[in-house]
Amino acid sequence: MMTLAKPLAGGLPIGATLVTERVASAIAHGDHGSTFAGSPFVCSAAISVFNKIANPSFLSSVSKKGDYMKELLNQKLGGNPHVKEIRGWGLMIGIELDVTASRLVDACRNSGLLVLTAGKGNVVRLVPPLIISEEELKHAAEILHECLPALDNSN
Repeated sequence: MMTLAKPLAGGLPIGATLVTERVASAIAHGDHGSTFAGSPFVCSAAISVFNKIANPSFLSSVSKKGDYMKELLNQKLGGNPHVKEIRGWGLMIGIELDVTASRLVDACRNSGLLVLTAGKGNVVRLVPPLIISEEELKHAAEILHECLPALDNSN
């Protein structure tokens, strides 16, 4: 059994559950429910999202943008002694630090870039929208670079 949610409809409230044939045969109508099973409007949005991401050229562009962003980050952040590793898959990117990431996350937010922490709190997690432009990625990398001094005050 696997549950899915927000990304299905581009951030609109929807949920889905995928089950094997064996599990499906044990569930009768009404045995399960969902707060966000999806209205017709949201289901229409989900179909649009699916059609977009099912396009091989779109997925290829996401992969290329992820490679581009990792290259930018390696250029701009790679020489910083606090940066241990820059890794990711597509546009899901992590910047592992040797200190807590919270000061960098705060500095980025104060500069207009929303990033998250991951792992044990020492990874900056980047999860931009898949439709982000290379110019926006470049701007984000620049903000991260400009905010790096915040790490020098970390414990």
